[in-house]
Amino acid sequence: MSRWTLNDLPSQSGRIAIVTGTGGLGFEVALALAQASGEVIIAGRNPDKGARAVMAIRQQSPDARIRFEILDLASLASVAAFAGRMAGDLDRIDLLINNAAVMNPPTRKVSGDGFELQFATNYLGHFALTARLLPLLRRAHEPRVVTLSSVAARGGRIDFNNLHAERTYRPMAAYSQSKLACLIFALELQRRSDANGWGLASLAAHPGISRTDLLPNGSGRWSPAGIARTYLCFLFQPAAQGALPTLYAASSPLASGGGYYGPTRLGETRGTPGVAAIPAQARDEAVAARLWTESERLSGAAFR
Repeated sequence: MSRWTLNDLPSQSGRIAIVTGTGGLGFEVALALAQASGEVIIAGRNPDKGARAVMAIRQQSPDARIRFEILDLASLASVAAFAGRMAGDLDRIDLLINNAAVMNPPTRKVSGDGFELQFATNYLGHFALTARLLPLLRRAHEPRVVTLSSVAARGGRIDFNNLHAERTYRPMAAYSQSKLACLIFALELQRRSDANGWGLASLAAHPGISRTDLLPNGSGRWSPAGIARTYLCFLFQPAAQGALPTLYAASSPLASGGGYYGPTRLGETRGTPGVAAIPAQARDEAVAARLWTESERLSGAAFR
């Protein structure tokens, strides 16, 4: 694979994209898609951050077709309301980027629906969002769904007896489980699209180790992880570089449904995008089927 850069991003003219998350990777992905002439909806829970993201993108690209919409992925009611608004506003969705995340709250937190916050936000909210947007995605020509995983998924395990960390809570274990679930979902969505004729290309991507606010926002600025992010920032690649695997998965004709893409250097922690290694548990179709069934039950959202 050649060294794919933003210069290789195809025109997005005539395409409608939804990107979850207003900062870091989500911002960089939305900026690139808008600069490539796409119509972009950036979705997040904080309207002030959303307004600042839209303003910053318009400052760099005055003709950008970009807007912000409220979406709290930790609230299934918010997910349903957002999908309802999109059904009223749009005739189709060409691209859905399931990007937003929280990482490593030092103590266990739960969503308003009673689920462990990382599982609820990073995975279950995106599962429900994709299900509810499926009719709009199916109306598009060659729609794509890109779901963000993480290098942390390698150490993850889907613990069906402790999905919400009610028995024990270890921040990184819960984060790794949520990101493994995202990868499993992306692969299973492709299998189900193929089986049911949905016409979707479902792909996964990860950003390596990138310079975003995910660590200090989750663990706290003065946690060991937050301190490392603040004072050892040279160890992290820029967010714009970390966004390239997502943009590659979202746009390249060489990226195929069921694929997983990430940086290609230093154990997939940095570098230009390429094919990423899929952990063994993410390939387990029995685990994927069980997780899908449980996710439909928990979220009340079904793919049809």
